[in-house]
Amino acid sequence: MIAEGRVKLNGKVVTELGTRVQRNDKVMIDNQLINDPPRHSYILLNKPKDTITTTSDERGRRTVLDLVEYHDRIYPVGRLDRNTTGVLLLTNDGELSHRLMHPRYGVERLYDVELDKPLENRHARSIAAGVTLENGEETQPCELFVEERDRRILSIQLREGKNREVRRLFEAFGYTVARLHRSQYAGLTVRGLARGEWRPLNRREISALRHLVKLYEEV
Repeated sequence: MIAEGRVKLNGKVVTELGTRVQRNDKVMIDNQLINDPPRHSYILLNKPKDTITTTSDERGRRTVLDLVEYHDRIYPVGRLDRNTTGVLLLTNDGELSHRLMHPRYGVERLYDVELDKPLENRHARSIAAGVTLENGEETQPCELFVEERDRRILSIQLREGKNREVRRLFEAFGYTVARLHRSQYAGLTVRGLARGEWRPLNRREISALRHLVKLYEEV
């Protein structure tokens, strides 16, 4: 486009390839002003039960976007089951979203779990070592923290994002997950947020997320 004389910088045709543009410069292509790219938005939601993690639902069920009244168009990063509660990130930063969900980056997810019956030690060891699920998928090793006074209560830390992974892990050994809450995702928690409440991330949190998945440019 520069070689064809279609680009103007502050009203003058650009002739030199690699011309640097400053923040306050006005760039035009084919006499159309190029606006600044939209700012990215990052929202943290404490997802309540009975809410769908999609942007819309053909059956008219409540979605997470029904809870977040925000001026920018944003999307959930990954999915939580309808009745799973806790940390959910919504953003329009596509590259960050992609990296957070990609297994390559091993983003930590911490879940609080209540089972229908006490977890046996042998099953806990098997889950921690990695499991072959019903469809042949293999899970990575994970960490389990079991409440000794009530072995129905535990926490599990994962670094993958397989569909319904927590529930499927325990179902493989004959347990039903009665309650599931994601208490931490990529270092984010919902401390201070009631169920259904949300807030924008601050600059420190955004920077930490981007560094976690090796996106180092300024925010």
